[in-house]
Amino acid sequence: MTTDTTADPIQPPAGRALFLDAVRFDRDGLVACIAQQHDSGEVLMMAWMNRAAVAETLATGRVCYWSRSRHALWRKGETSGQVQRLVDLRLDCDGDTLLALVDQKGVACHTGRRNCFFRALRDGELAELAAPEVDPATLYGS
Repeated sequence: MTTDTTADPIQPPAGRALFLDAVRFDRDGLVACIAQQHDSGEVLMMAWMNRAAVAETLATGRVCYWSRSRHALWRKGETSGQVQRLVDLRLDCDGDTLLALVDQKGVACHTGRRNCFFRALRDGELAELAAPEVDPATLYGS
């Protein structure tokens, strides 16, 4: 029998190395990461991480991703203030997908919505299920 306990998200170097060695990064050096609100189970977003992003996330407890458009590390909330604090980082059975249990400050989506999964088919149409909670111009100063 196993227990589902949450560990300290900030890991020492040996623990980070062990975790990183278990991750199966793709040919571009990336791994998919699903961010989920730790207490409600709400799926917030999906983003990519490279080895440096995973290592930084485990070292600092602040979630860091790899921005494919900017070709740079992207610390969630560095522009918008909508920070994700890591509660736990989990690796799937194949080692090729991460689940970040986070405490999300504010909205997770760049559109100003709580999560990125706000569109679905309804009556043969692609419908928006949630309105923005925050104007994106307010988040990003545009």
